[in-house]
Amino acid sequence: MRVVFTSLANEELDQATRYYDLEFEGLGQRFRQEVRNAAGRISQYPEAWSVEQGEIRKCLLHKFPYKLLYSIENDHILIIAVAHQHRKPDYWVERTGKPGNP
Repeated sequence: MRVVFTSLANEELDQATRYYDLEFEGLGQRFRQEVRNAAGRISQYPEAWSVEQGEIRKCLLHKFPYKLLYSIENDHILIIAVAHQHRKPDYWVERTGKPGNP
């Protein structure tokens, strides 16, 4: 299934990549590759990961403290956030546009 990142998720990916590159040369690209690998796993097995909230699922990255938050749509996977696991929990909820979410 095709994976689509929202513009905000893309922005988070870019910001984290820049941060890791400042920390250690090449680390940002390793982070970006880890995100690509996770997106590939989600594409193959979209229902394999646990539900974070409502219809939103989370896929934890293996080597970085980030998770991909996504929804399964009719014809694609929508990545809603590339979220750090220890900062601002639930900041992404308003992005879902689902009834009942703040």
